[in-house]
Amino acid sequence: MSVSVLLVEDDEVIRRSVGMALERYGYRVASAADGLTGLERFHAGGHDLLLLDVMLPGLDGIGLCRRVRETSLVPILMMSARGDNLDVVSGLEAGADDYVVKPADTSVLVARIRALLRRATPAPGGTPRLVFGDLTVDPEALEVYVAGERISLAPTELRLLLEFAANPGIVLDRQTLLRNVWDYGWDGDSRVVDLCVQRLRRKVGADRVETVRGFGYKLRR
Repeated sequence: MSVSVLLVEDDEVIRRSVGMALERYGYRVASAADGLTGLERFHAGGHDLLLLDVMLPGLDGIGLCRRVRETSLVPILMMSARGDNLDVVSGLEAGADDYVVKPADTSVLVARIRALLRRATPAPGGTPRLVFGDLTVDPEALEVYVAGERISLAPTELRLLLEFAANPGIVLDRQTLLRNVWDYGWDGDSRVVDLCVQRLRRKVGADRVETVRGFGYKLRR
């Protein structure tokens, strides 16, 4: 069955052109011109990925992202007209998995979407549970526990933790994480790594993922 993308974009020309481009790649596309309509269509169900513009009338893309994250771990890709730091950081902190700068080349946009969808269904590791203090990671069941309580991680957060858990005590630089977690075959923006690490720390413990200044991050054993 084809993948359903919910596109929320107020610019009619962009909305139509992006929608037609994605349909040429085999995606089913539903669209909305404002945040509140987008939220209604999301709650109607059936969407595998959300593609959200930052600047939307009524409920903006950041607010829409937050509302969606209250109830769902669906992959979210934000679109920013200028790639401004504030837009990018706000979107990632709100729970978005990645972002693209408009106008985005169709091949780049589709590559980002494919990468997000792959991260939404991580391949089981076939290994026993891994324990790091009060943190337990089950690569087979794709479950994570802190002090015995199961916690919910967004797909990208889970893939990031699995990468750390597979390399405990080893410093992983941002480019390695971009390549292995975000599936970037090119130099991506390391801000997505930093913001995702921050979100992961809030869930598994601030001291569990250590920053090694000038190099990257590592998971404490």
